[in-house]
Amino acid sequence: MGMSKDDDADTIEFSLPTPPAGQRATSISSQVQVDLGALSHRGKVRPNNEDSFLVTRFERTFRTLLTNLPAGYVSEQYAETGYGMLVADGMGGAAAGEVASRAAIKSLVELVLRTPDWIMRYDEPSITQVLKRLDRRFLKVREALLERVQADPSLAGMGTTMTVACTLGAGLVIAHVGDSRVYLFREGQLSRLTRDQTMAQTLVDVGALRSEDVATHPMRHVLTGAIATQGATGRAELHHSQLADGDQLLLCTDGLTEMVTEAAIAEVLTAQGSAADACRTLVDSALEGGGKDNVTVVLGRYRIPEERA
Repeated sequence: MGMSKDDDADTIEFSLPTPPAGQRATSISSQVQVDLGALSHRGKVRPNNEDSFLVTRFERTFRTLLTNLPAGYVSEQYAETGYGMLVADGMGGAAAGEVASRAAIKSLVELVLRTPDWIMRYDEPSITQVLKRLDRRFLKVREALLERVQADPSLAGMGTTMTVACTLGAGLVIAHVGDSRVYLFREGQLSRLTRDQTMAQTLVDVGALRSEDVATHPMRHVLTGAIATQGATGRAELHHSQLADGDQLLLCTDGLTEMVTEAAIAEVLTAQGSAADACRTLVDSALEGGGKDNVTVVLGRYRIPEERA
């Protein structure tokens, strides 16, 4: 399943540089290898793409430049390395949805960059602090969107979903609001790590609807949580877990899951090839299924040394 060169897609591939010989990087997180890919397409029906994505690598580094200490007395190089993946599905019609998803990501990044003490540890106290920060940042992102609306009233009513997954070594933290999703693919099994914040899912939670009926229920698109400029903003779903060697993390907007079954997604993730190849196949599948919405996928394939997993 190939996509033509002139299709309306945004794609990006990542490869990790090999450290120069003689320099040591001994932290657990720096030994993890991640094959990353991402792809976004406006679909076959909507006039513009309101989805946005971001994939980042963040580091804390130390490098010895000059010293009279004996060789090897202190580290020549040390790094803690983490990865962040984010998808946002804007809403609001016309250009407002596109503005909302882009502005939300920009605001979140600015909040992170202004934080003076990045937490680059994965222990219980640190995880708790990271999750609290993410919760506060989601609220601040809403404030930033409200400021945009005040400056440009034509954007009134805009909002966005936001789903973030960050990894440090084998540690994983997730912050999520809306109906975009994070999936974990492990040993041939696909598991959803996020809960859709929709009316249909709420009906399932209270026992008024069977989970197998959600896919066709008319209220599956009615959000109960979003970073919104009108009405209440749903609180972020926050949790953390551990990855294992060979795990794959998939973030996607509902433009994928509306068109492609979870069984079909799992089949794609089983196939050999790069993360970028898998993203292209998933988006192609959504387009072949009708492409009724913007579709965005971000995929990370993790190689974690056995003794560090």
